[in-house]
Amino acid sequence: MWNDTICAISTALQKGAVAIVRMSGEESFSVAEKILDLPKEKMQPNSIHYCHVRDGEEVLDEVLVSFFRAPHSYTAEDMVEINCHGGVYVTRRVLSLLLKKGCRPAEPGEFTRRAYLNGRIDLSVAEAANDMINARNLLQAKSAAKGLDGSLQRLIDPFLLQISDVLAQIEVNIDYPEYTDEKVLSEEEVAPKVREWVQRLEKLSKEARRFARVKDGIATAIVGKPNVGKSSLLNALLDRERAIVTDIAGTTRDLIEETIDLGNISLHLIDTAGIRESTDVIEKIGIERSRQAIKEADLILLVLDASHPLDEEDEELLKLTEGKDRLILWNKTDLQQHEDGIRISAKEKDIQELLDQLQEKYEADVSLADSDVLANERQLSLLEKAKEELQGFLNEEEEIPIDLKSEHIREAYEDLCEILGKEYRESLIDHLFRNFCVGK
Repeated sequence: MWNDTICAISTALQKGAVAIVRMSGEESFSVAEKILDLPKEKMQPNSIHYCHVRDGEEVLDEVLVSFFRAPHSYTAEDMVEINCHGGVYVTRRVLSLLLKKGCRPAEPGEFTRRAYLNGRIDLSVAEAANDMINARNLLQAKSAAKGLDGSLQRLIDPFLLQISDVLAQIEVNIDYPEYTDEKVLSEEEVAPKVREWVQRLEKLSKEARRFARVKDGIATAIVGKPNVGKSSLLNALLDRERAIVTDIAGTTRDLIEETIDLGNISLHLIDTAGIRESTDVIEKIGIERSRQAIKEADLILLVLDASHPLDEEDEELLKLTEGKDRLILWNKTDLQQHEDGIRISAKEKDIQELLDQLQEKYEADVSLADSDVLANERQLSLLEKAKEELQGFLNEEEEIPIDLKSEHIREAYEDLCEILGKEYRESLIDHLFRNFCVGK
């Protein structure tokens, strides 16, 4: 299946100036020869030519065509890219012609999959390509760009090299005892290295979670008693009238969710129902959902009324959000100044102090975009598994032989290889024979 020639429209199927139809596979050049009025001798690698796409005698479009020979292409296969005019109809006609001449429709992601299977990129780079396509903000785009540049390989390869050194030495000691010139590793020598790996992986894990929070959007619950100005704050942050604002307490009865980009950070805003004692069945459901949103939120914006002293409902909310990551906002400061906390006037859209505090609060996390950091939950979960396996080595009973304990190190090595999509056993064997001439 992966040796046939595939084709697809690589640009959005909509009206535009240019559309790209691409082929990949060993028949790409021969299919191009069948549909282009271009001499075969001009179809040279790394060249681009003006010509026409023809279906028999009919001219479908005038195009620019690029030619790439394996392995110097995106998929590391022969590739041809046809730059058509960006009309939906003509683009589909060109694609249909390629299918008629012997190509197969590409499956979703198949061009990048072939690049991975052909060894041109590792799995993390393939993920970064998809992340770049789906990036919604600056941090996501910067993270994807670093991933395309091999940031994850730079992060993981030093671990793989050090761990494989230890594993290879242990395997030599076990499988080739006749090599008396090889040093025999003891647990006293291995354990400090494992502790260091655990500490370094823990640091990477914490940085990845911090960066994921700002990259993917901070789940932010706007909390307060009824009629304190939560919906006005939501509208001020969005700079539009998203939520209904009235003087009637309990107007918001369900969660209202929106996403907003504020400079380098994104907030997933949840305007909650005002929390209070209520006999209204619908309002009670909204209040229970608000309590759940508080539990799940990364950040709480607790809105208090600066024009009145704190009451029992305010005190209850302070207790409810205690221990959570929160910012206390004093709303209606146009009516009365308050010394502590962040001063805002949601009705007047005077929220600059809040915006400044948010930027300052997450400045260190945002700066991680300039570092090599894990990009998604799959990578992070595998790193966590590797860390647990290494910790398992340290937790084993002292009397257990190191060759049995080393199974934990081997599992950790496999997990780290899987982050990059490497075959861990093949990688380890290559390292063993490269460093110890046991095959001579």
